[in-house]
Amino acid sequence: MNAGLITSVFTLLVISAFSQSTQKPPLHGKHWMAITGKPLSAQAGAMTFQKGGNAIDAACAMLAAGCTMWDVLSWGGETQALIYNPKTKKVIAINALGVAPTGATPEYFRNLGYNFPPEYGPLAAVTPGTPGGLCVMLAEYGTMSLKDVLAPAMQMAEGYPMEAQTARSIERQKKRIKEWPYSKEVFLTHPGEEWEAPEPGEIFVQKDLLATLQKMVDTEQEALRKGKNRKEAIYAAYDRFYKGDIAKEFVRGSKEQGGLITMEDLANWKVKIEEPLMTTYKGIEVYKLQQWTQGPMMLQALNILENYDLKSMGFNSSRYINTVTQAMQLAFADRDFYYGDPAFSTDQPMKGLLSKEYAKERAKMISPEKNNPNPGPGDPYPFEGKVNPYTKYLKEMGVAYSSTPIDDEYMDRLWRGTTSIEAADEEGWVVSVTPSGGWVPACIAGHTGVGMSQRMQSFVLDSSINPFNVVAPGKRPRVTLTPSLALKDGKPYLSWAVQGGDTQEQNSLQCFLNMVEFDMTVQEAVEAPNVNTNQLWLSLGGTKIDDRKPKQASLEINNNTPEWTRNELRKMGYRLSFSQRTSGPLNAIFFDWKHGSLWGGSSNHGEDYGVGW
Repeated sequence: MNAGLITSVFTLLVISAFSQSTQKPPLHGKHWMAITGKPLSAQAGAMTFQKGGNAIDAACAMLAAGCTMWDVLSWGGETQALIYNPKTKKVIAINALGVAPTGATPEYFRNLGYNFPPEYGPLAAVTPGTPGGLCVMLAEYGTMSLKDVLAPAMQMAEGYPMEAQTARSIERQKKRIKEWPYSKEVFLTHPGEEWEAPEPGEIFVQKDLLATLQKMVDTEQEALRKGKNRKEAIYAAYDRFYKGDIAKEFVRGSKEQGGLITMEDLANWKVKIEEPLMTTYKGIEVYKLQQWTQGPMMLQALNILENYDLKSMGFNSSRYINTVTQAMQLAFADRDFYYGDPAFSTDQPMKGLLSKEYAKERAKMISPEKNNPNPGPGDPYPFEGKVNPYTKYLKEMGVAYSSTPIDDEYMDRLWRGTTSIEAADEEGWVVSVTPSGGWVPACIAGHTGVGMSQRMQSFVLDSSINPFNVVAPGKRPRVTLTPSLALKDGKPYLSWAVQGGDTQEQNSLQCFLNMVEFDMTVQEAVEAPNVNTNQLWLSLGGTKIDDRKPKQASLEINNNTPEWTRNELRKMGYRLSFSQRTSGPLNAIFFDWKHGSLWGGSSNHGEDYGVGW
């Protein structure tokens, strides 16, 4: 039997297996769908829908509940979203990522002995973005009051039974938590005992956070009593968080513990409503956030892969894995050098990077026989009629690969943080969100109950690594956080997102291809085994340059990968590692226009959960 026939037979067996059974059942809904990282958070979305809210209201309720549950994020983190507006038939991008505070310069961090900004503590914090992002989404596109949308989260702040995953995370990180007095007071409910964190099922109370949320609601309600409309009243609450007494306590608590954030930093920060970036793949419009995220990397990879007949290769065959992996590595090489806050640059070559012509040139670097061990960033400037001003850096870059082993600490940094939120309603509103930041172990800012972001670590201090992502006051770091939304024939086709640091775009890409190329249902697509390359610069963690450098030819594949595929990949030059879980928890909503229904998918890799009606 020849290799091509074996691959085809294996592909049919795999797809047949998925079609027979999935570990979770698909969700179905006619009126609405709410999916996110925790069952209680999903229930907050369902409660909001049942009160008459739209998908924006429900997404905001899930976001608030997830922050209150410390679902790998907190209220001081960052929120980024894609929204489909059925009235305008357009996709909108929400940029609620915080910025580096006053005094955050490369020289400041180098003088403290850092190669990157720190991973934890007050010096890791950009300004909080989630409260502002929630308020802007709700005010501009929602229908309900802040009081109604925050009600589930406020009930949880009064006390909710903590799940085992978060309890274990607090206990595991208690040594670091003890460094910060306000975090210690909130998280370690059994001080001095052998187990100091809340126990699984214990009612976890957050009085300070409840008071902060109550202040925002009180301000909104007072504004309504004074004749302000719904939108104006929500923005009054926004102002109290960023300019009023909440801001003062946040800044005081931050500075007491060594942070840099000032009142001016909070007051000057604004949520941005932006145009998303988009490419087409076989006629499907795929939307991502701008280059302050890694989102365009998936668009670049799709442009490259459009030059190949992926379906004929067979699902997760060695040829398929080799082609997809090299496309991702080429896109990552560009991400690692060219992406950063567009507000601080006039010469980022995004038009060139996302051009189909550039993708064809990059595709020529893919070998069907072996991995390309050192692709490096390309030169997209000629594809927009310009000369590359950074050729000096590119010429001096050379081979930059890490010699440190792939251990548990490395994998934690690769997969770290984030949750996802997906919501859709019968009116046509669709929301995809990847909020994050302020995860355990979080440094809580004073008596606000708000955990501070740790996103500063995604900056670099050295222009030769990435000239567009060097830390500066008022600048947003280039983050991994990346929701996805696709339209087909002018209508929503798929809304999806995943947690997991630098693996997010890899998993999102493969989920999309699973449906488009291999006709999987949405639940099959989110559960299907992925591959993850480590041939990229890490975006999170590590104190030394070598900690972040790419791992040459390092590829993680699923435990169930057949031996013949493993052997073929090794012959192609890959150094393989194996895992039963090769994806973060993927959440997705598929729009079934043939039957007028919603299909929800939520993978079995975490505590993610959905409700549909």
